Amino acid sequence: MIRSGYTLPVFACASAVAALHWLRHRQPLAAVSVDLIEPNQIAEIPIEQVAGLSENMALAITRSDPGDNLDLTKDTPIWALVEWREREEEAVIIRGGEGIGKQLNSEGKAAIYAYAQRLLQENLHRMLAPGEKITVTIILPSGRSLAVRTSNAAFGVVEGLSLLGTTGISQPLSSPDQLTAFRAELQEKANRFESLVFCIGENGLDLARKIGINPEQLVKTANWLGPMLVEADVLSVKEILLFGYHGKLMKLAGGIFHTHHHLADGRREILTTYCTLAGLKSPDIQTVFNSSTAEAALIYLRSLDASTGSDWVNQVYSAIAEAIDSRSQEYIRSHSDRGTSATICGSILFDRDRKIIMKSKTACMLFEKLC
Repeated sequence: MIRSGYTLPVFACASAVAALHWLRHRQPLAAVSVDLIEPNQIAEIPIEQVAGLSENMALAITRSDPGDNLDLTKDTPIWALVEWREREEEAVIIRGGEGIGKQLNSEGKAAIYAYAQRLLQENLHRMLAPGEKITVTIILPSGRSLAVRTSNAAFGVVEGLSLLGTTGISQPLSSPDQLTAFRAELQEKANRFESLVFCIGENGLDLARKIGINPEQLVKTANWLGPMLVEADVLSVKEILLFGYHGKLMKLAGGIFHTHHHLADGRREILTTYCTLAGLKSPDIQTVFNSSTAEAALIYLRSLDASTGSDWVNQVYSAIAEAIDSRSQEYIRSHSDRGTSATICGSILFDRDRKIIMKSKTACMLFEKLC
């Protein structure tokens, strides 16, 4: 049995509730109740510490518990600093402190998204008397260091983690229970379509719809690409289009078929290998290898192409896309008894701006069928 937990916004809210309670009653709480809103239930969240910093300011700390989900924020402390104020109209102002990421496409706005904002606003408003106003600053002391192990920067969030999500319940996307749910969706769609599109996450699903792929043929896989490819073959799916962010999908070119970063990475090694095979010069290879993210390496290759008139992005990524196809089909055939009838694969890779970098030859053929 997989033990479910709560998402990061829930613990941020719990800390804020505990700090506001201290300001009002000068008493620490061992636990607080948080209305999750989505879903409609109450969560009891332990409070690790509460401290009054002044007459008008208090700090409370919780610790993240995502359950049995593979989540790098597990046991991470979440601080909330709450302060009474008199100015400004809003009753509750929410700010991002140290360790909360900044959104590059929103002029550095804190990466505290809609669900987290709503959760904090609704739970805190209930505790305020008419006319009372507070400022809440959420702090993740480990956020900056943890962020380098995520794909946040690839999607325009820097210097920390996001308070992201649409629900208070932590969804174990890498758990066997979640794989069972994905397989059930695959089985249902395999009964209706010979060609399907595998998307690792929400970015791929959203972009695939926007470029005209039939939504009914989209299947979410999370990090379970290997088992889902084998399942598709068992169900006699003829063709699979792998549609994903390049920093994730390129792992398949290195034979990595469970793409969760806790289990395997290898992105910079894979990208560096294909740059070497394409003939990139040694200093440039070093720069690619030392890039902090796959996106940073892609940006460097694009800058080389722009400044020298070269074609490195096309050469490197076309080779990676073809390798993804061949390694995927090798993986399927190693688990299949269908011989030459085994499912074939094509791949499309996109960047952090959701612009397509490369389509493999097989993907170009499949794309015409799916749109």
